Amino acid sequence: MAEVIVVGGGVGGMVAALLLARGGHRVRLDERLDRLGGKLAERERDGFAFSVGPSLLTLPGIFRELGVRRDLVELDELCRYRFADGSELRACRDPDRMAARVERLAPGEGESWRAFHGWAARCLEASRRTFFAGPLGRRPEEARIGDLFAVAPGRTLDGLARRFFRDPRLRQYVGRYATYAGSSPYRAPAALGCVPAIEHGDGGWYVPGGLPRLAEDLTRLLSEAGVEVRTGSEVAEVVADRSAVKGVVLASGERVGADAVVVNADAAALYGRLLPDRRRLRRIGRLGPSSSAFLLLAGVDGRTDGLAHHSVVFSADYRREFGDIFERGVPPEDPTVYIGCSAVDDPSRAPAGAENWVLLVNVPAGDPGRWPMTPDAYRDLVLERLARRGRDLSGRLRFVETFTPADLRDRYGAWGGAIYGTAYRGALAPFRRPANRGPRRGLYLVGGSAHPGGGLPLVAMGGRIVASLVERDFPARAGVRVR
Repeated sequence: MAEVIVVGGGVGGMVAALLLARGGHRVRLDERLDRLGGKLAERERDGFAFSVGPSLLTLPGIFRELGVRRDLVELDELCRYRFADGSELRACRDPDRMAARVERLAPGEGESWRAFHGWAARCLEASRRTFFAGPLGRRPEEARIGDLFAVAPGRTLDGLARRFFRDPRLRQYVGRYATYAGSSPYRAPAALGCVPAIEHGDGGWYVPGGLPRLAEDLTRLLSEAGVEVRTGSEVAEVVADRSAVKGVVLASGERVGADAVVVNADAAALYGRLLPDRRRLRRIGRLGPSSSAFLLLAGVDGRTDGLAHHSVVFSADYRREFGDIFERGVPPEDPTVYIGCSAVDDPSRAPAGAENWVLLVNVPAGDPGRWPMTPDAYRDLVLERLARRGRDLSGRLRFVETFTPADLRDRYGAWGGAIYGTAYRGALAPFRRPANRGPRRGLYLVGGSAHPGGGLPLVAMGGRIVASLVERDFPARAGVRVR
C-alpha cells in the first residue's frame, strides 16, 4: 500500500484519488480552493446560476462507471450553428437526421457529411485502441497497424474539412472542433475530427442543476472511499531527490511525506514552480499555450425566441480570427461567440421569465493588460457583434460580469490563463503533451495540460491512466486492480 498525495482537486485529480483509494492505497488530496472540481465551477448572482467551466457532458458512461448515479438529460439539439450569412445548422445526435439537415443547408453535401461521419467513427475507434488506451510511449495490445492511417496523419483539421466539404460553412463547422482543445483548425491535427463521432454516437447531455453537480457527486464518492480531503490547503513544493519524490511542502510550511505524488495542476506550474525543471519547461514553452477564454455572464430579462441550450455564432473570417489569436496575440476583432443558456432546459437556473447567458470568446492566453483595448471595451465589442448577427441584448441586460485570462490564471494557476495547457500544433502535437509519469519515481501528472488532454471525458480518462500507473509502480495488494 502506497501513501499517495494528490495535489489539486480538479476532476482528473478526483478520479485518480478515488480509484487509488478503492484500490487499497492511503490517499490524501490537497486543494488550494475551498471546494473541489477545478474548472467545473459556477457563479451565482441575483437568482441566476452560471456554469463557468464545461457546459456539455459527453461520454457519460465514464462517470457512471465511477459510481455517479445522477439522472441526466439528453439534449435533442447538440448545438445550433449560425453562420455569418444568417443561415443555420441545427446539430442533432441521430446521423440520418443530421445528414438531412446538412443537405438542406448545402444541397449535395448531405452524403459528404455521411462520409465525414464515417471517417470520424473510424478515427475514434483507432484513438480508443491507442491514444486513449493508456500512457504515452506504450503500444496497447489492442492497437492495429492501420490505426495510424485512420487518424489522417500529416493533415490538419482544416485540411480534413476541405477533403470532405466544398461549402465553406461546413468547413467552418468542422474547424470549430479545434477549439475543444484550445487550438487553431489551421494547425491542429485532423485527429480532432473524431469528436463529432462522440457527439453523434453517445449524444450530448446536461446535468439538472448544472454540470458542477458532478463535482459534488465525486466529492461524495471520495468521502465514501476514505480519501482524506483538505480544501484551503495549498501545496508550495514537491519534495524529491534525484531519483524519487519524498512528499510535498504546504504553503503553511508543513511537510507531508508520500511514496507517490499525483499533480493535478498545469504542467507549467509543476515544472516551473512546484518541482523546477528547466528542460521540461522549455519543451512546454516551445509548444506554446492553448487559447484562453473571455467570458461574459449575463443576466437577461425575458425569453428569447428560438434560443437553443448551446449556440455558436460564427465570425465572417475564421482564418483571420485564429490569426489574431495565435499569430498576432490579440483578441479577435470579429469573434465567433458561443452562447450557453441552460435555462432553456432548466428554468431553475434563472429567475422566472429570465435567462442565464454565458458568452464565450476564444482569445489568446496572456496578460489582457497588453490587449489593444480594455476588457470592458472588448465586452462592448462582443455584444455589438452579437447584435449585428441577430442576438441583440440591448435593454434586456440586468448585469454582465466579465472573466478574462487573468482570472483563469489567478484562480486555477493556468499558464497565462490557457484553458488546455499547450496548443495542438502539428500532426504529432497530441503525442508531445506532458506525459502522465514524471521524471522522478512516484511523480505523476493529470489534468487538462497532460495526456490525453482537456475536457471532462479526457481528464477523467487521464485520472484512470494515472491510477493504473501508480498501481503498477506501487501494487497495493495481490488480486486488487484499480478500475
